[in-house]
Amino acid sequence: MADEQRFIRPSEIETLELDWGTIKWLSTPETTGSETFSAGIVVVEPGKGHERHTHPDSEEVLFVLSGRGVQMIDDEEQEIRPGDMLHIPAGVEHSTTNTSWEPLRFLAMYGPPGPEAEIRHLAECTVVPPGERTQG
Repeated sequence: MADEQRFIRPSEIETLELDWGTIKWLSTPETTGSETFSAGIVVVEPGKGHERHTHPDSEEVLFVLSGRGVQMIDDEEQEIRPGDMLHIPAGVEHSTTNTSWEPLRFLAMYGPPGPEAEIRHLAECTVVPPGERTQG
């Protein structure tokens, strides 16, 4: 997006579709001009999750909006539910798994931004243009 936005509607943002769910990066340097963080809504489908990985140069904060799951941070694993906030330091391995019957939704933030652009370019990521429906 050429112009920095102050009011962001999810329907106007592309969706990143992965085999475990979807992500909409609502605040990135490209959309809002933010230089210190990025933020988006992540949906992990029932029974699915993403592999352990790290973001070497960015901290991550997750805020659970709905659903339930298991979050692993470093070697600690805990059940997560709505209202929980999680902090993942830069370079620490982590993974998320949805253990419920409904989608697990959370707000994800990176500081500084960067990992959201890396996810977009993964081979297993399909970019769905704004306004188009995802397969999930």
